[in-house]
Amino acid sequence: MVKAIGLFSGGLDSLLAACLVREQGIEVECLTFETPFFAADKAREAAEQINMNLTVIDLTAEYIPMLKNPKYGYGKNMNPCIDCHALMFKIAGKYMVDKKADFLFTGEVLGERPKSQNRNSLDIVAKESTFKGYILRPLCAKLLHPTTPEMEGLINREKLLDISGRSRKRQMQLAEKYGIKTYQTPAGGCLLTYKGFSDKLKDLFEHNENPSLRDYKLLKIGRHFRLSDSSKFIAGKDLEDNIALESLRISEDTMIYPEDYKGPIGLIICKDEFPVSSDIYLSARIIARYCKPHEEKKRIIVDTKNPQIPKFIDVEKLSPEETDSYFVAKR
Repeated sequence: MVKAIGLFSGGLDSLLAACLVREQGIEVECLTFETPFFAADKAREAAEQINMNLTVIDLTAEYIPMLKNPKYGYGKNMNPCIDCHALMFKIAGKYMVDKKADFLFTGEVLGERPKSQNRNSLDIVAKESTFKGYILRPLCAKLLHPTTPEMEGLINREKLLDISGRSRKRQMQLAEKYGIKTYQTPAGGCLLTYKGFSDKLKDLFEHNENPSLRDYKLLKIGRHFRLSDSSKFIAGKDLEDNIALESLRISEDTMIYPEDYKGPIGLIICKDEFPVSSDIYLSARIIARYCKPHEEKKRIIVDTKNPQIPKFIDVEKLSPEETDSYFVAKR
């Protein structure tokens, strides 16, 4: 029996590609990847909807070195889409060999994404993956050169499609045919495509040569403030952020939070033994700024190992003008 490995994001295109290949009597196993920048939750839900086997691989160890220096550069933000896809196909190709499968496939559509799904980009990805010829794109196969599985008769090219461009009309018609009732919008879940997240990641790389997994997890939480070359402050935006910050805190971190009124908690992440007092007072002012406006602000608690810093700071002694100056300078 012919076997194929599908790179599966969980979006509509990957759902349809899997259905098209399986429809030809081919055994299909779907494969998706996780990193600190995108998760497999959507893929898991989608695979369950079409009763498809799904394997999840954590790509972090291979992904970070590529992310720091992508051969083909970034997109609008810190999204290295061409290098990312090539890496995924390289890992998927090795998995294909291990599983004794016959080819790979993906839900990519020619021209759907102008920069990463044009002919040149698709060719680059195939070449860099080292599995050129074994990557099938069922939704637009008739617009591309025949692949090895097509030429060897492992899959019938005439039953594949010629979809191109950004319209989703044909995909939606196919979804109805295959009974796919729920699917995600085409916008991806990759955090690297967002400017705010990319800015925080750039700052992390500039100030930390070897970030930990915790550092990447913290990028997803709260408001980030660069205090100095050695210190960064993260303030929670809501209760969920506060809980996450508490769970990710380590003993070296300085925690700052309001004593008896509602507001965010914050962590000072410092490369030195202790954050300097000016950074701690600035962080306390930031916390006070984001507390509920109707609350009577009294004291900020400072939980630090630095014996020279008081455990409590009176809010009335904090200068809001200095905080305003800091925000203006950061704009």
